[in-house]
Parts: sequence; C-alpha cells; structure tokens
Amino acid sequence: MRGVTRQDGPAKVTGTAMYAADYNAADQLYAVLVGATITAGRVAGYAVEEAQREPGVVHVLTELPAVDKAFAALPSPPLATRFLPMQGNIVNYWGQPVAMVLAESLEAAEGAATRVRVSYEREPFINPDTAVAVSPSPESGYGMLDALEFRKGDAAGAFAEAPVRTAGTYTQPSRHGNPMEPSAIVAEWHDGQLTVHDSVQHVYAVRDTLAAAFGIASGRVRVIAQHTGGGFGTKAFIWPHEILAAQAARAVGRPVKLVLTRQDMYSMVGYQPLMEHRVLLGANQSGELRAIVHEADNITAVTDDYVEFGSVPSKALYASPNISTSQRVRRGHVNLSSFMRSPIDGPGTWALGSAMDELAYTLSMDPLTLRLVNYAESHPADGTPWSSKKLREAYEEGARRFGWWDRPRGSTRDGHWLIGCGMADCTQGQFRFTSNARVRLRGDGTATVEAGYTDIGAGSTTIFPQIAAETLGIDISSVKGIFGDTDLPYAGPTYGSGTTIGMGTAVHLAANDVLRQLANVMSWPSDEVRADSGALTWRDQRRSYADILRAAEFDEVVGNGEMVLPGGASADGGAPGVSSRTFGAMFIEVGVDPDLGLLRLRRATGVYSVGAVVNERTARSQLIGGLVWGWGMAAMEASHFEPRLGHWLSQDLAGVPLPVNADIPPHIDMSFVDEFDPHTGPLGAKGIGELSATGIAAAVANAVFDATGRRVRDLPITPEKLLDPRM
Repeated sequence: MRGVTRQDGPAKVTGTAMYAADYNAADQLYAVLVGATITAGRVAGYAVEEAQREPGVVHVLTELPAVDKAFAALPSPPLATRFLPMQGNIVNYWGQPVAMVLAESLEAAEGAATRVRVSYEREPFINPDTAVAVSPSPESGYGMLDALEFRKGDAAGAFAEAPVRTAGTYTQPSRHGNPMEPSAIVAEWHDGQLTVHDSVQHVYAVRDTLAAAFGIASGRVRVIAQHTGGGFGTKAFIWPHEILAAQAARAVGRPVKLVLTRQDMYSMVGYQPLMEHRVLLGANQSGELRAIVHEADNITAVTDDYVEFGSVPSKALYASPNISTSQRVRRGHVNLSSFMRSPIDGPGTWALGSAMDELAYTLSMDPLTLRLVNYAESHPADGTPWSSKKLREAYEEGARRFGWWDRPRGSTRDGHWLIGCGMADCTQGQFRFTSNARVRLRGDGTATVEAGYTDIGAGSTTIFPQIAAETLGIDISSVKGIFGDTDLPYAGPTYGSGTTIGMGTAVHLAANDVLRQLANVMSWPSDEVRADSGALTWRDQRRSYADILRAAEFDEVVGNGEMVLPGGASADGGAPGVSSRTFGAMFIEVGVDPDLGLLRLRRATGVYSVGAVVNERTARSQLIGGLVWGWGMAAMEASHFEPRLGHWLSQDLAGVPLPVNADIPPHIDMSFVDEFDPHTGPLGAKGIGELSATGIAAAVANAVFDATGRRVRDLPITPEKLLDPRM
C-alpha cells in the first residue's frame, strides 16, 4: 500500500468535501469586518446610522465585551496575539477591525460595511522594515530560549583568525501564504454551549482558546473542521477574528458566519516576515569550518513579538568548533507575522546555503565537496547523536541522479539562455505531539479511524486509514476516517511536520489493540498472530474477523491507541538523548535570459533522508509542492509594506506573482533514501511537509550565480536584479 492513491480525491474534485464556509447554521447572520484606514492612532468616533438603515442589516457592532481573565494565561502559540480589536479605541495596524456589520445576507453586510463612517486621531506610525532591531521579549522564545542567543566556542575570534573568510547579508521579503480557502468561521450558541465550524489546523487549540476567552469549561466548546483548504501555518494560530465571531454570536443571540475576504487575509492573519541575515563563515584552506556566525532579525508587530528562528540551521547542519547565532526583531505598526511554510529552516537555509556556496567559490572547491568536508556526524551544537541521518547517502544519490559531477560548465549557452547549476542542503527540525486514536473493526470487515486530526490537504485522510488497513490486514477501501471534531479522541496539531509521527503512531497502536482483543477471544498469544486478508493467523490456525466476532457475539471491536511522550509532555522535539531532524540535498538547473533578465527553472533533483516513508505517492507530492513553494520564494513572491501609506502594497492575488504550471518543468525528480528511525515511534517515520520547501531558494540563487556570475543576496530574484549593472 506504500503508493496508495489519495482517498479524499473524489470528494474534493466533485465538490462534496465540506469546508468551514460551506456550513450554514439556521437563522445565521453574515458578518463583515470594517478595517481601520489608518496605521496608528485612535478611533475618535463612529457614524453608523446610514449603515443601519440598509435593508437586511441587523446590527453594527463597534465594541465587544472584554474576554475572561483566563485568556491572558493562554500560551502562544497557538494563540497568535493577546491584543484583541474592538475592545478599546487604539489602532495598531492598517486593516485592524474597528467595527462589524451583521446582516441577513452577505450582500447586505458588505454594502452596509462601506457606509460605516469612522473618524480617527492619527499618530505617526513605525515602518517595520526600517525599524531598529532589538532583542525579543523572553516569552517569545516558544521554549527555544537558547535559540535567541547561542554560543559555542569563540566564533568571533575564530572568524578573525580564519585564513579563508566570507561575509554576506541575505534578505528576504515578507510573504503571505494565500491558502486557496480564506479563513472562515461559523459560531453558534445553544444553552451556553458554543459550537464553531472553523478553518484551522488544530481544532483543540481553538476549543481551549475560546473556552478561556469566555471563561467556560473546554467541554462546553465544540470545534468542527472537516476539511481545511490549505493552511501553510497561517491557520495554525488562533487569530482575533475567531474570537470576534464567537463574541458577536453571543452578544446578538444568533449564529454568526464570518468568511474573510482575500484582502482581509492580509490584515487579519499572519505571514512570513521580512528577514535580514548576516552570515560569516571562516574556514581553513581545506574548507573545514572554523567559525559560523549567523545573526538574524525579522519584522513583528508593536503588540507582540513573533521570532522567526532563521539562525537555527547554522547550529544544526555543519560541524564547527565555534558557532554563534542570535535573533532580533523589528517592531512596527503592522499585523503580526507568524509561522509559514517552512518556518525556521526555510529562511535559515536560504542564507546559510548561499553563504556556503560563496565559501566554496572562494576556496575554488565544489559546493558538494565542501559540504562533505563539514559533514556533521552528530549535532554540531551539543554533540548529541542523531536519531537517524542518511544525508551522506542523499548527497551521493542526488549527485548521481542529477549528473552533478558531469554538469554543464557555468554560463554554458542553450541558444540565448545561460545555463547554471546549483545545490543546497535541506533540513527541518522535528516535532512530536501527543495524539490519540480509536479504531473500530466491524463484523462486515469494515473499519473506521476516529480522531480529531485536521485535513489541510497534505494526505492525512489517506495515510491514517492506510496505516490502520495495513495493520489490520484489510484493504484501505474498507477503512473510513472520521476526523476534524473535538468530540473525537484528541489529536495533535497539523503543523510542525509532526502529524504523521503522532497520529500515525496512535492509529497503529489502536489497530494493534484491535488485534490483541481478537487474539484474546481466540486465546491466542497476541504477539504471535499475523493479520492479513481480513483474518487472523496463529501457527496453522486461521479465522476470519467475521467468524471471531460472531463467535464472541460482538458487533465490533474497538481499539484505542495513544502516542505518549516522556514526562507526559504534549509536545517535544524528539526522543530524549538524541537529536531529530530530516535532511535532503537539492540540485537545480536554471536558465537565464541575459537580455531580458528572465529566470526559468529547467530541472530539479531532490533526495531526502526522512526515516521510513509511509506513503511514497503522497510524500512525493509533498516534495513537489515544496519545490513549487520554494521556487515562489526564490523567484517571484514578495509582500511589500508601503512606507508612505503604512500598509501592504498589494492585498490580493492580482498584485502578487505566484508559481503556476507553466513555471514548473516536467523534469522534477524526487526520491528517498532507505531509512528507519527507531526513535520517533513504531513507524520509524518523520515529517516532510516543511522540509520540502527548505534549501530551494539557496539552490536557485547558487544556480543563478553559476549561470551569470551575479550573486543575488536579496529575494526574490527578479529581472531587474539580473539586469542591474551594479551587481
């Protein structure tokens, strides 16, 4: 079953899959938010009479009740910000909700929202792009305080003494995730019980956040998310609009449906922040790294510090006795940034991978050879052993498949195109989340997998029924997944590339619990039975599941499984005593038109070390999607903060180029080395969703340098940068 096709495909291509905005509650009101038209200041007053006279308008809300004191104690993440709009008159960013229109129809609400008049007292705003970088608040470390400042040895001194040195500043703009489905929520109250249909990546985090906001028990909040149309981290946090919708529903006594517009997605939820990396590498003549220095800063809001830990790869990829990393933030009047595929290692590998290529050029050494010279057999920061690592094998296989050692010489022409090849490392830290699953096996040979995991399009609706089917020895067509509901057994979040590890383990254990119970019915030792073709075998005895259940007079057998982490933790970064990461090598060939500055992707090869691969088809799909994502980062995407107006210059897809099919060639070769990680769980698997988008930007920039001799250190690599005579 390793290449089983997606089980959710028919529902999604026929339109029967239900998303949050597809749900309608009886007697619901439609909500439209009115955003601030200043960047900083205060609301001085409202004129809502004209809006209230619009046919179908029921309420125009300008202030909502304060949240319960329990809200202040919530952790972040998953809570995005403790600053809630419409609970005072302060404006901290353009587009901040200052009013909400509720109407009987969406059209009435949209029309009335344009007639809400808001007067302001303007104040000077801080442009986050040019703000002074400062140390983040300690609580912004997300349990990674050592990542704010890290020191091993004397990196500054070793760099000063190194015979070969490179230093560069690498920048990347803010980027918005733009999931296909905008965020949406329907909130309804019945007898003190809150039920919401939401577009999220973790239903339980929304449940607990809303419960805290209203000061009620979590059991009185139910969150449903059958399908989520892409998240990319944007829907990993809980954002103010989710709380505002539930508050409004409670205030007016009717269900409220709020679907963010594409423009709202630029001011109501997070994005990957603009970052600046300063990377210094010092080496000896043999290429051995004697010093790594990585200083990174990113923009954030004046209300909260979000830290994009882009310096982390510099203490995780290459062996060096002296490493120094630090993180800063630039606070400005802008909505809060957040996780976006791929956080931490995505930005970090762009800067570090580019710097390594520069060092290789300075040394007159092949970039792959330089990486092999500095291969880290254990974690460079503290020497702990890897839980598993086959990056060396990935290098070898990737170079063979791409033809790296026989690649065309840089600046070779294909017609008028200049051809260049580049490579870079891919890596992503691993997270494990505690999860539970329930598996039901019925007498007719069908089974269900029940847990509250969310489907964001990455394959969870396929691999968890697949794991149950493989364990039970039945066809996947006989297994149905029931998911996306807080009334189901607790599932960890669908982010951090931790879904397969946590939920997959829980499903595997639950299915094995079913087999154990069946074996007990037969008085067979459960550790000696074999399951296949809907039957249980022990030695020379074989009984079908239907016969066993009939004999026991059972309608079904219910098994339970739990991914338990050491110390009862809800999440961790891997098993104790080992360091857990995924790795890969990306090889890319580009073409550059020297007259027009056009950049084209010609082919790409990626080979990855990711533990056991549960489903090669969905895994390879993730890797191809990550390549597309990385190409957008490298060559196309940017969200610019307009310094005079104080808001995002483009706030819809019309002004932001995104990769399309024509941008991606058919020559995409993605594969895996054979590996099993015994420390992650019984499946031996790791997460790959975010790994797939790391290293791409650096490989592209390195290929551009190979083709043109131009070292572009500022993403995206657009025509004007390839034509600039100063470069």
